Amino acid sequence: MSTVVPPLPYRVAGTRAETADTRSIELAPVGRELPSFAPGQFAMIYAFGVGEVPISASALRGRHGGLVHTVRAVGAVSTALYRMRPGDTVGLSGPYGTGWDLDAAVGHDVLVIAGGIGLAPLRPVVQAVLDRPAAYGRLAVLVGARTPADLVYRDEIESWRDPARVEVTVDRPGPGWHGAVGVVTTLLDRLDLRPERTCAFVCGPEVMMRHTARALLARGLASQRVQVSLERNMHCATGHCGHCQLGPLLLCRDGPVVGYDRVAQLLLVREL
Repeated sequence: MSTVVPPLPYRVAGTRAETADTRSIELAPVGRELPSFAPGQFAMIYAFGVGEVPISASALRGRHGGLVHTVRAVGAVSTALYRMRPGDTVGLSGPYGTGWDLDAAVGHDVLVIAGGIGLAPLRPVVQAVLDRPAAYGRLAVLVGARTPADLVYRDEIESWRDPARVEVTVDRPGPGWHGAVGVVTTLLDRLDLRPERTCAFVCGPEVMMRHTARALLARGLASQRVQVSLERNMHCATGHCGHCQLGPLLLCRDGPVVGYDRVAQLLLVREL
């Protein structure tokens, strides 16, 4: 079993506003550095005097060479992190949990499907595939958001369009939006999907992941080739407290990334 690791001090090296309530913060070690993170793994980020939250890495190497996390201000801790500015200090521990199994996708087409801020833990997957184009087949990225204003990494998404097939949809279009409207699964019909040679990586709200996985299986993908990232109510990150238990899994330890074949039935259990 994992042991509790005291957080190390990390300095905010840079920030970037993604949406009105979401910001990416790049963190650089003040002294000793944590071990390298794999795509999909998460850190416990401690805002001094407020508390700590689990947040997946959204880039393994930012503009200043540090680790990047994308934070949506939805609670006391995440709001404190959202308000951080360069030079501020946080406590960081990790890496925790399982990462995306990119080795399983070598030689296959890669399909990335994200809902909302679920694109954050998938961003390193896209970057890893772009960094090694000869190792993978075709790359497709499908992104869904509530509104155009809720889309994160908008400039970066545009930069992926040349090497990858990129499709974006929103639930509620605003003025000037000329793209697709509807849930992200509707974008699957735009792809020339080769299910026998495709590996899918999915992250977003649980209901979105559940429907997306079912849509992929209906199109012939094997459940073993669909990976999802689950983040139910994590507290300790070490499998001790049990808050993130889902059936036999402790998601902070056995997840957040798991194969859909392991959790298809468990996802029918409503989150408390």
